[in-house]
Amino acid sequence: MALVADSYVVGGKSQARNEEHAPQRFWTLVLGSIGVVYGDIGTSPLYAFKEAVGAAHGQGIDNREIVFGVLSLIVWALLLIVTFKYVWLLLRADNKGEGGTFALMALSQQASKRSTKLLLLLGIAGTAFFYGDAAITPAISVVSAVEGLKLVHPGLGHLVVPLSILILFALFWMQSHGTERVSKLFGPVTVVWFLALAAGGFIHIFDDPSVLAAINPIYGIKFLASNGLIGLTVLGLVFLSVTGAEALYADLGHFGRKPIQVAWIWFVLPALALNYFGQGALVLSDPHAIEGSFFKLYPEWALIPMVLLATIATIIASQAVISGAFSLTRQAIQLGLLPRLHIQHTSETMSGQIYMPKVNWVLFVVVVVLVLTFKTSSALATAYGISVTATMIITSLMTMFVVWRLWKWNLWIAMAVIWPLIIVEQVFFAANMLKFLDGGWMPLLIAGTMTFAMLTWLAGTKVLAANERKKEGDLAWLARKLQNGSQVRVPGSAVFMTATPDAVPTALMHNLKHNKILHDRNIVMAIKTEETPRVPRYERVEVRRISEQFYVVTARYGFMELPSVPKIIEHCRRKDLNIEMSATSFFLSRRSLKPTRNKGLPFWQEGMFVWLTSIAEDATSYFRIPTDRVVEIGTQVEI
Repeated sequence: MALVADSYVVGGKSQARNEEHAPQRFWTLVLGSIGVVYGDIGTSPLYAFKEAVGAAHGQGIDNREIVFGVLSLIVWALLLIVTFKYVWLLLRADNKGEGGTFALMALSQQASKRSTKLLLLLGIAGTAFFYGDAAITPAISVVSAVEGLKLVHPGLGHLVVPLSILILFALFWMQSHGTERVSKLFGPVTVVWFLALAAGGFIHIFDDPSVLAAINPIYGIKFLASNGLIGLTVLGLVFLSVTGAEALYADLGHFGRKPIQVAWIWFVLPALALNYFGQGALVLSDPHAIEGSFFKLYPEWALIPMVLLATIATIIASQAVISGAFSLTRQAIQLGLLPRLHIQHTSETMSGQIYMPKVNWVLFVVVVVLVLTFKTSSALATAYGISVTATMIITSLMTMFVVWRLWKWNLWIAMAVIWPLIIVEQVFFAANMLKFLDGGWMPLLIAGTMTFAMLTWLAGTKVLAANERKKEGDLAWLARKLQNGSQVRVPGSAVFMTATPDAVPTALMHNLKHNKILHDRNIVMAIKTEETPRVPRYERVEVRRISEQFYVVTARYGFMELPSVPKIIEHCRRKDLNIEMSATSFFLSRRSLKPTRNKGLPFWQEGMFVWLTSIAEDATSYFRIPTDRVVEIGTQVEI
């Protein structure tokens, strides 16, 4: 799920939505989508064909049957899954111009209110599997590119792993400095990469032009039908050719539907097809070429430049996935699925460019562990595919709700369109599960860990909220009671942050109980995340006056936006609630968790929830509240 299109986004709003139809911008968006959206799928020719054909070699199957069968399966995977499902169908399922797992989840929940919990679980699972993809993509992409050194000189093979780790370290280290300048080169560099793919493939098609007949799906079907378990194993490796397809939908908001579609149909798909057919023709003429079928498409003088270009292309593909992990984590935080984590903006003009240190370095450690464990792209290929196929199945299931309930398609038509896709993806998933013991367990372990973490955080926050509600009274009742009370009044304003605006915040109750004071003006502020990517500015803030001394401010944000208390206060001024920051104190509750047996959370979730709470960023930093205006009141809460 690539979400690195920051250099094409201004002020956090999609240029695609505002200028998609302006000719002078359209081709810029097409160029940007080639660099960002298609970086991942564009590196698949490095390993997909080689691994699929290599798995069948030595099994007593005729070389021609293998090549034609694999090429047929690759071509039709690109046509059915990428072109039909993503380019034609899913790009139409935009949530106010945005795409991606959470956007589709919110859209499907809107379409089917009764299935909200099921769709939430699907969204969590889809997100969890993405993290598995985000870990394996940089590892397999960079390693497969650096392995080209073996063809330059066989003695350089021992440098593949250390050099790959060095490149990956540089990539992850660069994240904190932002990618605004470098990302402007993504489009042009990736265009050169696709032109190189097309050129290398086109030249070698003439080695055996009959290879073009593999576009006939009968060759793929025959191969699967006649080769049993080997055929299914090859099918799992064929799926490597479509990894990265999720980026088409995830980056919908950055580039718009038309630029992404044009880039795929008229440029990316032809380049990929030419390269795969070229590799096929090369292997038909020389079966031993399969060991390095991609790099052997190019003459010796071009080998070192192609290794360098491939390395740059894989870095771009990895960058897209890393940025996608940042963006998806931010959305998960906003939806209450993960604790607040530190978010650093790396651009003053592009709000979409963010850096999350904890996510970045945890992901780096996992990637390095993968490289050191598997060592080669062939070994990494066995771990790849499961997370991507699982994500695609989940996407198809949520799409079913959208086309049936929201678009009002006839049920039978919706099933006729979606269920064949789900069946195909399930076959791919089953094929990839054959590699479970050889490394397929790794993405499942990552996805399982992330699912457990999100479900634990969701359950823990519900327990905390329930405990808080037991202690909190009605705000309107308290305001009436205090109107003529004898509490000491102090000048200025007090803002009490809360999740439930109609209840008395814990910090307010403790302030009254222990300090026995009340400010001249008391503002209860709640920040809510809506099930929409963005909330219009005119709907951002609602101000309600409870009494002369009490106000309730409710701020609403979309799950792709970052809340900011100073900006909320600016909105309040426009609604006749003038809050002077220098005369305002912000009261926050700092909760100390007290685990209890057989009460609240199950014991097997308590430890995880306490740990997640410990890594959470404090509300002061996350909501950008001036630190010198904050008063924290500690409370003990049982879980």
